[in-house]
Amino acid sequence: MSWVIWITGLPGCGKSSVAIELKKKMPETVILNSDELRKIVTPSPTFSGNEREYVYKALVYTAKTVAELGHNVIIDATANRKIWREIARKLLPVFFEVYLKCPLDVCIEREKTRLDTHAAPKDIYDRGREGAPVPGLNVEYEEPDHPDLVIDSELISPKDAAKKIISMIQG
Repeated sequence: MSWVIWITGLPGCGKSSVAIELKKKMPETVILNSDELRKIVTPSPTFSGNEREYVYKALVYTAKTVAELGHNVIIDATANRKIWREIARKLLPVFFEVYLKCPLDVCIEREKTRLDTHAAPKDIYDRGREGAPVPGLNVEYEEPDHPDLVIDSELISPKDAAKKIISMIQG
């Protein structure tokens, strides 16, 4: 049976880097990136609560459809509200929630210096300081209550995080 993994955490915690490393080790896996989907669903994003609701529900529906077609799926998305990840857990028969825990100051520094944003908006934390809604900065990020795996992405490389995720899936 196909599985779906939701990699969640603050912007800049390493979600996309871990998803890419995981796909290298499991090339048949499909990555659903919230920032890529958002460009199609909301080409001029405001990142409002309603807009996030549409984007995250669309991610869950897409993951469900792709998994039903027999493909393993990685959702690469902050999903700052638990409810979106809980919807996925209820709808997807084989679901794993992976929380990349990382201090906000580390995420801010990474976001400032990263060369490849993996489709994420640039300067997100600077925009947040100017009033744009940014999870962990001026919009609450609700940490998972019972994630299947917690990875401290300040201490563990994306490559090693991918290995931990594979062990979880196979375990």
